[in-house]
Amino acid sequence: MRQIIENLVSGIVQQLQSDGTLQAGDLPEYKVERPRDETHGDFATNAALVLSRFAKMKPRDLAQKMLAALPANQKEVDRWEVAGPGFINFHITSDRIRQLIPDILQMGQSYGSSKMGSGKRVLIEFVSANPTGPMHVGHGRGAVMGDAIASILKVTGHTVEREYYINDAGNQVGVLGWSVMMRYHELFGCSITMPEGCYPAQYVVEIAKALRDQDGNRWLNVELDMSVSPPIEVVDFAMDTIMGWIRGELATINILFDNWFSERTLHADGKIEATIGELTKKDLIFEGVLAPPKGKLPDDWEARPQLLFKSTKYGDAEDRALKKSDGSATYFAADIAYHFDKAQRGYDLLIDVWGADHGGYVKRVQAALTALTDKNNLLEVELVQMVNLVRGGEPVKMSKRDGTFVTLKEVVDEVGSDAVRFIFLTRSGGASLDFDLELAVSKSNDNPVYYVQYAHARIHAVYRQLQEKGLDKSLGDGGGDLSCLTLDAEMSLIRALGTYPEMLEGAAINREPHRVPYFLIDLASAFHTYYNSHRILEDDKVLLAARLSLINAVRQVLANGLTLLGVSAPERM
Repeated sequence: MRQIIENLVSGIVQQLQSDGTLQAGDLPEYKVERPRDETHGDFATNAALVLSRFAKMKPRDLAQKMLAALPANQKEVDRWEVAGPGFINFHITSDRIRQLIPDILQMGQSYGSSKMGSGKRVLIEFVSANPTGPMHVGHGRGAVMGDAIASILKVTGHTVEREYYINDAGNQVGVLGWSVMMRYHELFGCSITMPEGCYPAQYVVEIAKALRDQDGNRWLNVELDMSVSPPIEVVDFAMDTIMGWIRGELATINILFDNWFSERTLHADGKIEATIGELTKKDLIFEGVLAPPKGKLPDDWEARPQLLFKSTKYGDAEDRALKKSDGSATYFAADIAYHFDKAQRGYDLLIDVWGADHGGYVKRVQAALTALTDKNNLLEVELVQMVNLVRGGEPVKMSKRDGTFVTLKEVVDEVGSDAVRFIFLTRSGGASLDFDLELAVSKSNDNPVYYVQYAHARIHAVYRQLQEKGLDKSLGDGGGDLSCLTLDAEMSLIRALGTYPEMLEGAAINREPHRVPYFLIDLASAFHTYYNSHRILEDDKVLLAARLSLINAVRQVLANGLTLLGVSAPERM
């Protein structure tokens, strides 16, 4: 419906340009939006306010002239008025509002989709949990948010790929290898004291047992010397095992990736050196000594001359090290090489979803990417806050298996994928989330995913009752006389359905997937209220068909929204 008003206003502006009221050529953008107060109409435009100086008229005078230019034969707008300093409010006709019902039913699963992002290629990288242990619930929230952003961008016309960056290089990989080797030797009766910094959790023992089952005592003659690298075969076995767990855990919440990118390939293919070479050509590299950072010192910080990138030239707080004093690359060097590789693949936009604890890292990566590509705003980073698990108001104890965190698998096993995905998205990524395990499985109106899914299932139950009465379910296909839908509750419900496409575009533009569950909860609430107050299976066949068509349209939009979030839309509950 917004498109109807946009076209109407655009036509008026063109007409006023033709008759000389407005100057020819390009004009500044104006908006067509839904007023916050429904009494102000279905849509309002600020066109007269924005364009008044190009007409050399007061905004209210231009607004009156615009309304006088409305086509006499248009059938979409019932009435209009000038409000405030020069806004124009439009009230859509009831017939056009009701027409949304057959429109939605005809479009079906495609209702809500748009071509807003047509021609724009987007790569979204998310999760990227280090392959040194199972995924915890914090990773899960980032995974769900990244996947939802990708789905929303895709449904609004963008070409989207999902990518997982495997951190399979660096010190933590060697620590994992030695941790497994320590536990492996223990399995053969060796007395081992786990050095500080090793991974102590039970999952390391599981990997060690699997290694023993595969290779027997092959690695018993290896000296446990953490000053050197562990056997690469052991490291690969451990990482392959953990990546298998991660892939399986992601599959349980319906997340699939198009690309899996290995950090090792950056080293093997010389991409880190090539990236540093590009920065050198731009005279953005120098040798210097960094001041010690505040707080805990990073593992790769040294009070010695290092190869530095002039990050401050691009708005960063300080310059950043690319190489350590021994000549090896820093984590930052690998990160910018990876992002440069992504940029070279021809995407129009790169989106990363990171944990909020990486917030201080954003500016330096953006600075490097801008320096390498001469493009501003190529990289967007969405930060996701932590998840607090509670049960009955009490914090959930840490996992026995992993010691320091609760795994995503444990939560999914307890409450199911639907609850995990939906509830993770009921807060913006920038807000911390309390996830109540008891609430997530409760069959109550306080459980948001149950509340929405129940609305969908309830509509299917109406159709089953219809069949039990021997009536044709095609009565609700939207083809009957809808003019009998005159109740305020009915018109409000239809108007709510009409906001779905606009909501999706807003969610895509702002990278705010939480708008979708908010919308679904509000729609479910409006439906439940209507259902509880009015009889659907009326004896009057005309009213019956109209109300069936209305709730059928509600069902379709609920299904579309749930599917978009990767949540099931059950027919029975």
